[in-house]
Amino acid sequence: MAADLGELLVPYMPTIRVPRTGDRVFKSECAFSFDSPESEGGLYVCMNTFLGFGREHVERHYRKTGQSVYMHLKRHVKEKATGAAGGGAIPRRRNGKVFLDLELNRDFNGEDYEYEDEAKLVIFPDHFEIPLPNIEELPALVTIACDAVLNAPSAYKKQEPESWEEEIQVSRHARSLRQLDNGVRIPPSGWKCQKCEMRENLWLNLTDGAVLCGKWFFDGSGGNGHALEHYRETNYPLAVKLDTITPDGADIYSFEEEEAVLDPHVSEHLSHFGIDMLQMQKGTENGHHTDNKPRPRVSEWEVIQESGMKLKEVYGSGYTGIKNLGSSCYLSTVMQVLFSIPDFQRMYVGNLQRIFDYSPLDPTQDFATQMAKLGHGLLSGQYSKPPMKSELIEQVMKEEYKVLNWHQQKGISARMLKALVSRGHLEFSSNRQQDAHEFLLHMINLVERNSAGSENPSDVFRFLVEERVQCCQTRRVRYTQRVDYCIQLPAPFEAASNREELLAYEVKRKEAEENMRPPPEPVRARIPFTACLQAFTEPENVPDFWSSALQAKSAGVKTSRFASFPEYLVVQIKKFTFGVDWVPKKLDVVIDVPDFLDLNRLRATGLQAGEEELPDLMPPIVLPEDTRDNSMSSLDSPEIDEAAVMQLAEMGFPLEACRKAVYYTGNMGPEMAFNWIIAHMEEPDFAEPLTLPSMIDPGPSAGDSPTGAALLGNSPPEESIAILTSMGFPRTHSIHALKATNNNLERALDWIFTHPEEEEESDALSDMADTEPNDNAFSNANSHSDSTLSPDGDASGPRVKDGPGRYELFAFISHMGASTMSGHYVCHIKKEGRWVIYNDHKVCLSERPPKDLGYVYFYHRLSSS
Repeated sequence: MAADLGELLVPYMPTIRVPRTGDRVFKSECAFSFDSPESEGGLYVCMNTFLGFGREHVERHYRKTGQSVYMHLKRHVKEKATGAAGGGAIPRRRNGKVFLDLELNRDFNGEDYEYEDEAKLVIFPDHFEIPLPNIEELPALVTIACDAVLNAPSAYKKQEPESWEEEIQVSRHARSLRQLDNGVRIPPSGWKCQKCEMRENLWLNLTDGAVLCGKWFFDGSGGNGHALEHYRETNYPLAVKLDTITPDGADIYSFEEEEAVLDPHVSEHLSHFGIDMLQMQKGTENGHHTDNKPRPRVSEWEVIQESGMKLKEVYGSGYTGIKNLGSSCYLSTVMQVLFSIPDFQRMYVGNLQRIFDYSPLDPTQDFATQMAKLGHGLLSGQYSKPPMKSELIEQVMKEEYKVLNWHQQKGISARMLKALVSRGHLEFSSNRQQDAHEFLLHMINLVERNSAGSENPSDVFRFLVEERVQCCQTRRVRYTQRVDYCIQLPAPFEAASNREELLAYEVKRKEAEENMRPPPEPVRARIPFTACLQAFTEPENVPDFWSSALQAKSAGVKTSRFASFPEYLVVQIKKFTFGVDWVPKKLDVVIDVPDFLDLNRLRATGLQAGEEELPDLMPPIVLPEDTRDNSMSSLDSPEIDEAAVMQLAEMGFPLEACRKAVYYTGNMGPEMAFNWIIAHMEEPDFAEPLTLPSMIDPGPSAGDSPTGAALLGNSPPEESIAILTSMGFPRTHSIHALKATNNNLERALDWIFTHPEEEEESDALSDMADTEPNDNAFSNANSHSDSTLSPDGDASGPRVKDGPGRYELFAFISHMGASTMSGHYVCHIKKEGRWVIYNDHKVCLSERPPKDLGYVYFYHRLSSS
């Protein structure tokens, strides 16, 4: 038999590889679905690429690559026999070596289930199976490869050590910590060091309840080190930082071990001093905001999650939860909302087979594939099945409600998508909590970049904003348009409808703090949504405004209106501000957000009768060392480095071209001017004399000046374009980058590197037109063709789906916590006429959707009828 197996495998030996250092072995999840070794069909791992595939998708990989040998992994989960011994926290494994590094499924209660693992080689297309281990009968190379795959860490576990955060260990004092029965009770706020006046960086000793300050830091912050002194006097080892206590844990330090530690019994240790972890929220400073508001957050956590209510779980298509991977709820909520929008469903789920069939050889690195995979997982209902009636009856009989049948997977894992979309991003690639709004914009950007030449579902969010800037001195105006995907509304405290109640509360809070008494019940500012909209449309000052009418800096004001209305409107409430420590702090407010919204009155009107436009003139180039006088003669006789001009002319270039090169690069030297010449020498006016704008001569038209240097229009400063083109980037690509980043050179350079697919199209566009399309904040909107045009019908303008400004609320994302760097996110989505709450893997019908506590709101446009 051994010879037979050896001969059978001989044709496939060149395709069987042993995993090397750096190879990722995907043995826990399919690249196209959420099938795993615990699924009914198990998981097939390619012995050449080490990609994993469910039964439904392994044939596709075989047909595409010709790879024939796969390792089939199957985990059988069985309920322990009644009276089985050793019902510990970790289930017994009958074949413990097979999946040495495969994570246990936490959906199964370890006291009631045990695992039996099975592995075998499968040869396609005949599905010939070879059970493993089979050392005697398999060739040595195959045996080594199989052992390496079985014992290799999963692809995701290999990524975990990349996090900069050290793994915190459990303190050896945690289990046996002695706590004094001295009657100490810690109030929820008003803390102060017992040995000094410090009210920040306070630590509670978990043995005697002493509240003392931490150590002094080099920047003058911190404390006087009284907590450490107390340990040296008493040897009481553990202390918890008071402003870090949350329902999920707290920051704990061991003086004896001299490092941050974990305390699995911290809840019990805190309750000894009267502290209920559910009543606390990370980020409080002495129990209150930097704006002097107390910060007990219990009501926010309970209200948003609808705690205490008997919420009915829902199952089926569109009701699949997403497992929390560790502070990944910001991703879960955004993806749940995106895949509740028909355009995203059509793009990724409707085209599922086409996307999968044309996916690259490594589908784990393909954006469309992973979006289609997640969308299908959420919408198919395949991973959201209700328990059988017999199982429910059995649970009632046993009085056990935590154990569900293991086939009913409690949510899907977005780990593969998260690894892909966060790659190269400093924050999203970490395991820390992030801003859901920032992640939404990040996803929109990725969808834009990966939709070239195809339907772009993020078009539903895109709209035009008209900005009107007025020179306060001449009263002249300028109208410009930019692209946006979200409106950010401020939360003006001065407009609170319960202002008197807030003032009374503030008086009581200060009195309680001075007398070291517990604070009064907190009062949240209640702000009308109309006040938020009003604040959004208020004129704002424009810093460093340059008036082309005065040819000098002047005071300017800007107002914004909708030049078009999107199909789906995203509204972010600006609840976060920065504290004195530069940590984002959350405003304690509720907003009366309406279910229906009519924004038609905010539609832009353009230039009005009686308004006079500012001249389309560029401000002069001013270098830091420029000490020009206050006369205007510099516009007619610009200062040009004649030595640099002559140096370039000696190379054989036309004199006037050399003068323009030196001028447009800001006298930054002959090398930079030479790069400008190389980039512009094919232009028809290359050798024509340098012509500068003035108040009398408005300068050449766009058609006369392909460089667009004299036009304010929508073209970035020519010197910025020259710097980028001198680095070898195409001119049109450089203009797109500058427009997308408000002419910030550093950000434009980063934009170019993150939009490489734009370059080839930019080269083609530069041959088609001399002028650029409308100014917009996301210039990659101009790089795709679409049947939906800008309002004026210009096919080269940004694509928008304009329509009436009447909307209905259909989803909102809520945040619990003190800042975007901590806390938790959930989302509510209206489906089939009822509100549904998505709280990680839990999906239930909502009883009281907390619309007034949301952070990001999503509206869909109502039909005009």
